[in-house]
Amino acid sequence: MRIRDWDRNLKVRLFGEAAINITFWMFFPFLTIYFTEAFGKQTAGLLLVLSQVFAVAANLMGGYCADRFGRKTMMVISAFGQGFAFLIFGLASSPWLDSAMIGFICFSLVGVFGSFYWPASQAMVADVVDEKDRSHVFAVFYTSINIAVVVGPILGGIFYVHYRFELLVAAAIICMGLSFLLYKMTRETAPGDRSKLLVTEGKKKAWYSVMTDQFRDYGVIFKDKTFLLFILAGILVGQTFMQLDLLIPVYIKDVMDKAVLFSIGDWSLTLVSEQIFGLILSENGFFVALLTVVITRWITKFRERNVFILSSVIYAGSILMFGLSSSVWFFIAAMAVFTFAELMTAGIQQSFVSKLAPDHMRGQYFAAASLRFTIARTIAPLSITLSLYAGYNWTFIILSLLALISAGLFYIMFERFEKEEIQLKKAVQ
Repeated sequence: MRIRDWDRNLKVRLFGEAAINITFWMFFPFLTIYFTEAFGKQTAGLLLVLSQVFAVAANLMGGYCADRFGRKTMMVISAFGQGFAFLIFGLASSPWLDSAMIGFICFSLVGVFGSFYWPASQAMVADVVDEKDRSHVFAVFYTSINIAVVVGPILGGIFYVHYRFELLVAAAIICMGLSFLLYKMTRETAPGDRSKLLVTEGKKKAWYSVMTDQFRDYGVIFKDKTFLLFILAGILVGQTFMQLDLLIPVYIKDVMDKAVLFSIGDWSLTLVSEQIFGLILSENGFFVALLTVVITRWITKFRERNVFILSSVIYAGSILMFGLSSSVWFFIAAMAVFTFAELMTAGIQQSFVSKLAPDHMRGQYFAAASLRFTIARTIAPLSITLSLYAGYNWTFIILSLLALISAGLFYIMFERFEKEEIQLKKAVQ
């Protein structure tokens, strides 16, 4: 399915969201440095955890709101809300006002509005695209995000230090512009009478019932021990890859103020710490965008158990590598190893979840599987606080040990899974 054949709703979103993502990634990777410098590592770590708690709570409501109030409505409101939050954030980082606390509140609001936006945007794709073409459309959006991850940090490394106010204002204008385009150029795609969603068996449902329903549905992970191990292993290994925009930029800022990337005769290319981090983050996005399909096709030739276990072991090794040197080229090598661990499981995780899930509970299993990332993201900022007390070396060692424990949990999980498969085959025979 070619982009020119897409529904107009999706065309507007693709190009509008691409502009937002590039602008967003020009400053987002550096905000951890900003908050740690403003509040200190301990307070910044706790505040970032709090910010993720708000985002997780909003995410529980996001799907409900998209069904109840409509995809277009939630996307228009969310994009405008993000733009307004960015604008206030910009003013709080301007020559006239310098308030890190106001900036943090606005940063949290951006996350909350994002949690309302994305469920509606994903649902819109399912509304307007035939099932046979959905994976392709989702892949195009995923690729556009990874292109932004490549381009954004490189530009951010150049402009962020001296033009943070201007970048935040630009993000505000683009978000509000997308909100206007969505309002004027798209149509509502949510099917049916949405008012019925608040009524069950003739009784009106309370607004908070969606949250209690979600928590009840997530209870499925405690009934399936194999799936529970999958979630726990994912949370533990998540403590490594979630550090990409948390601990790693703070670490680079502390250990490397400047570094020479190239030197030819009297000429040299010198990067400051923000530019170094932007470089390795762009390296990650570039390889993910370029190699996901290739690596996935190759990795499917191996046993899933070995792939998951080895990925966790490689994550453990890569996070240790970051703490072993303050050389920019060693950081680049560590990021290459880190990215390979990410690519190993990027394409097979969802298919494995579908194997674990009974047909009549597949939706619940996929929803519960996302807890690996939401819980991991909520806990991950504590590493910044830990580094204050234990130091960077011990923090990287602890993160590495967590990844190795996840490898052990994956081994136990696959032992259970393979025994269950054998028992199921015997029962069928």
